[in-house]
Amino acid sequence: MNKKLLFITGSRADFGKLKSLIRNVQDSPLFECAVFVTGMHTLSKYGYTVDEVYKSIDETRLSEGFRSVFILMNQIYGEPMDFVLANTIIGLSRYVHEFQPDLIVVHGDRVETLAGAIVGALNNILVAHIEGGEISGTIDETIRHAVSKISHLHFVSNKQAANRLIQMGENPKSIFIIGSPEVDLMLSTNLPQITDVKNHYGIQFDKYAIVIFHPVTTDLENTSQCAKNLVSALLASKDNYIVIYPNNDVGSDLIFASYEKLKSNSRFKMFPSLRFEYFLTLLKHSLFLIGNSSAGIRESPIYGIYSININNRQKNRYMCKSIINVEGTSESIEQAIESISKMPKCEPNFNFGSGNSAKLFLSIIQSEGMWNISKQKQFIDIKPIIIEGEQNESNPGHQ
Repeated sequence: MNKKLLFITGSRADFGKLKSLIRNVQDSPLFECAVFVTGMHTLSKYGYTVDEVYKSIDETRLSEGFRSVFILMNQIYGEPMDFVLANTIIGLSRYVHEFQPDLIVVHGDRVETLAGAIVGALNNILVAHIEGGEISGTIDETIRHAVSKISHLHFVSNKQAANRLIQMGENPKSIFIIGSPEVDLMLSTNLPQITDVKNHYGIQFDKYAIVIFHPVTTDLENTSQCAKNLVSALLASKDNYIVIYPNNDVGSDLIFASYEKLKSNSRFKMFPSLRFEYFLTLLKHSLFLIGNSSAGIRESPIYGIYSININNRQKNRYMCKSIINVEGTSESIEQAIESISKMPKCEPNFNFGSGNSAKLFLSIIQSEGMWNISKQKQFIDIKPIIIEGEQNESNPGHQ
């Protein structure tokens, strides 16, 4: 087969989800695999997580001259999203013309994901979208659905996501349910021990909760106020907290401004980013997760960890018993924090897969049938639409 695959990663979060797929593809003699690293990975403010990508690449193949990693700094901190999109398209397009992949693999709903789909489609290259059909909230959801419409292949988490793509006119034959790839790592027996993680990051808390709060680009006024209210509620509580920086979307500076009050407090330990496996171990042993990150919707339920989801960034996403939705007021956040200790143990929830996503992905891309999917996309109607007031018998021209 000898196909070339190019994976695109723009953040610590999406690389954690792609990592198991990349490793399985690397191990197959049928494929040459490369990783295009850009976005938050290249910013020192977020810990320059390019290093994490390097550590995950097969060193044997690197020593054999395997063209595995290409790095593009597509932004400076605070640059507008439209500029970042344009920068990424230019840099990625040049690399694609050099590497000439047969398949570009993108994940989720970030600007770099959209750039990957655009470059692939305009260069007549197959594009595979991981975790399309999800509801994200804010501008992220718009980007995610746009990527799905441009992509040729869809590797989704569950039936609900698959059905949304069918609603969007995607061909059911191009949709494959593989679960969410990060579950492979979450359920792995090779995760680091909690003592090792704490030692690595200098965390001395016995018990702690995790804070991840991101800006809502479509509602910056409330983002600022919610961040202030979150900080007020955290300071009022008695728990210890591991605080992970927000992503680099517009409005992150508003959150950083609120976090200034936490820096001198010994109950708070702040990090630009954490290695994904280390984050999973910390999450697995935490009291709860609080903020508005998808980790509270996706990863926390799998471990049976309660999450406090603030305001509307994750509106209409999958919900289960472990997720506590609150408004962005100090009072509601404080009450939710206090309620956690009174709640019964929560059972794990596996709505997003059972830990075999990488195997399923590899099995699908090894089949000849997948590679025969047409690069010329067509909208697939679910059923004929009858306009109110018209009847097909009396209007034979109406389809």
